[in-house]
Amino acid sequence: MNQAQGLLVDDEGRCIHYHGKKDIVSLQCYECKKYYACYQCHNTMETHVFSPYPLALSEARPILCGVCKRTMTFQEYQKQMACPYCSAPFNPGCKLHHSFYFK
Repeated sequence: MNQAQGLLVDDEGRCIHYHGKKDIVSLQCYECKKYYACYQCHNTMETHVFSPYPLALSEARPILCGVCKRTMTFQEYQKQMACPYCSAPFNPGCKLHHSFYFK
C-alpha cells in the first residue's frame, strides 16, 4: 500500500507544512517515484529536488489520496474537489501549487 512520506506525516498524509483537515493529497516525485506530503518535505529528505510529473504521461498515477491510499491520474484529480474513490474532500488551494508538481 502506498503511504505518504514527509516530516511528521499523519495517517492521512498531512505534514508539518500542510496540516489542515483537507490536506490529504500527496504527490509522486518523477525522479525517485516516492509519494511525499509536499515538495518541501521531499526536498528536505532527499538528495535531489522534487521533479514534477510531465502532464503528457496520462497513464501515470502521481496523486495519492491520504484517506483511502488510492492513486489517481492528474486528469482524474484536476476534475475533482474530492477523492473519486472515497469522497474525502481535497483542499482547493492545492491547485495553486500546480507548477511545483506538474510540467
